[in-house]
Amino acid sequence: MKAAVLRSTGDVPVYADFDEPQVTEGRELVELVAAGIHPIVRSLAAGTHYGSTDTYPLIPGIDAVARTADGALVYTGFLQAPYGTLAERMAVPTRMRIPLPAGADPARIAGGLNPGLSSWLTLRERRDALRAADGEQSLGTVLILGATGAAGLLAVQNALLLGANRVIAAGRNPQALERAAGYGATTVTLQDDKDATAAVLAEAIGSEAPSLVLDYVWGAPAEAAFAALGRQGMTEDDANISYVQIGAMAGAEAAVPAALLRSRHITISGSGAGSASVQSILAAIPEYMQFIADGRVDIAVQEFPLSKIEDAWAGARFGATRVVVVPD
Repeated sequence: MKAAVLRSTGDVPVYADFDEPQVTEGRELVELVAAGIHPIVRSLAAGTHYGSTDTYPLIPGIDAVARTADGALVYTGFLQAPYGTLAERMAVPTRMRIPLPAGADPARIAGGLNPGLSSWLTLRERRDALRAADGEQSLGTVLILGATGAAGLLAVQNALLLGANRVIAAGRNPQALERAAGYGATTVTLQDDKDATAAVLAEAIGSEAPSLVLDYVWGAPAEAAFAALGRQGMTEDDANISYVQIGAMAGAEAAVPAALLRSRHITISGSGAGSASVQSILAAIPEYMQFIADGRVDIAVQEFPLSKIEDAWAGARFGATRVVVVPD
């Protein structure tokens, strides 16, 4: 079969022949309809993600919309290395066979589900925790670092859908920040200087600390956010901040000030493959697919045929538009 084939770490996938996948017990053969090139797809392929197998050659891709033997359109994933979803055919678990909503655009599902769920699960969990604790119906203020990528822009929309009364969207791309403002967010332009970034974030936050911070970038912007969230004095903190690290586009390390941890009621955690339960992810997929199908969340996609995988790979550099690969 034809597939996007990556020969070694650091290479660009090429359109080439690859062995047909073997259909073992509990799996079925499906055909590609649309598959997104997400940041995790690129980092897994490059061997820089904690989930990388370092098995080459490989076919990249973690999820897809596919057509089953009986003609049904399903969202699927969980392939076995070295196979991925950027191929004409794939052997997928029969349990991972989630039907698309009627009338759904397969490319928008393939492009939007992975980045959308990266914030949806955390936002919904935080909303439910606030309701259980004191009956609070609002998420309050949500700060999103790295709000100008596809996942960040969906996080803005998700936060507003789930009841945030204020969303602060921080990023660098001015066009994407305009989109975030159009959704209803207060926007902040991240600066090259960390202290300057801390200052503009502190100004945007004002006197009401965010209930939730979603961080898609980490590195220096995270350190700037920590500075912006700091407080003086020894009175009891009336905030309850959940800081969730999701991506590391600005760096794998960030220094956390000891004073921040001692002076604020703040919890720092991560969300990603391994920390989120498979059951919770699978349970959320049908609901979020319906939001995409209904147009309740806006996701921009750009389609490339599988034979143009080199162009698709070059175009998938973490912008506001998600690249999706479709069959020739």
